[in-house]
Amino acid sequence: MQDWLVIVNPNAGKKKGEKDWKKISALMVKYNIPFKALFTRHPNHAVKLSRIYIRKGFKKVLVIGGDGTLNEVVNGIFLQKRFDTTDILIGLIPVGTGNDWARTYGIPRDYEQAVKVIAEEKYFIQDTGKVEYMHEGKKRFRYFLNNAGMGFDASVVEKANLQKEQGRGNSLTYLLNLLTTMYQYKTLPGTVYIGKEPMKLKIFSFCVGICPWAGNGMKQLPQAIPDDGKFDITLIRPISKMKIVRNIKKLYDGSFIKLPEVIMHRSDKLSIQSLKPIYLEVDGESLGHTPIRFEVIPASLKVIYNRLTWKEDLS
Repeated sequence: MQDWLVIVNPNAGKKKGEKDWKKISALMVKYNIPFKALFTRHPNHAVKLSRIYIRKGFKKVLVIGGDGTLNEVVNGIFLQKRFDTTDILIGLIPVGTGNDWARTYGIPRDYEQAVKVIAEEKYFIQDTGKVEYMHEGKKRFRYFLNNAGMGFDASVVEKANLQKEQGRGNSLTYLLNLLTTMYQYKTLPGTVYIGKEPMKLKIFSFCVGICPWAGNGMKQLPQAIPDDGKFDITLIRPISKMKIVRNIKKLYDGSFIKLPEVIMHRSDKLSIQSLKPIYLEVDGESLGHTPIRFEVIPASLKVIYNRLTWKEDLS
């Protein structure tokens, strides 16, 4: 089937998905991109829609939304059983508030330029992450294509998501919530297993991912390479509030990793345990808590790209 399945999140970007769909669809017609459009109606609806319609034969899925909608579609791709995951081509026209995954692949924010990228169908095969965690007393799992945050990161995301649900989110939401949350958040002890040797330490922030950006442009995993078969891991031990404020700029260029409180690792699997729950977010969506286990599924997701920005940054 040559048509694109287009999944539109009407609430993305303070309802930009709904408001701008007419403009985007007209551009798709202009560039001769055949499609069938579906609108999400509730959280996780995109998981169900992508899974059902891929089973019907669609092998190209375009997301009109942000990182959260994209994550749902990726989960639909992995949960369907008709095709190998790399038989499915996935694209994004970003209308969300963060759009961190789109930065990795140079996807334009201008709609016409983004539609041109979709029309070219130039693709890259990246790794995918899988995480197991606890939620309401049950073990659950989730696939992700960008990154996961625990501890302080998860607290900031939870607060930002609540504001987005209330229609108050914007491009500065993550940064503002970072500053306000740090005065309330307390570090928690945990045990991190990377390889054979456990690390027992207090955890302020813990980021695990495939791609470099999170938190609306913060380069939390500055050395991440999306197809190397490994997670990049950034672990921050207890750090003073004043030091956070002084070094916020370094979050955006990745140079914060030189601080002595920061531990960097690279691995294809890891886990974290704690006596008190340490909470988790994945691709900007709040999930559950420890015990948490990660594994990489290498070369498993075929994505449309414009520019491989991490290669430009690392060269």
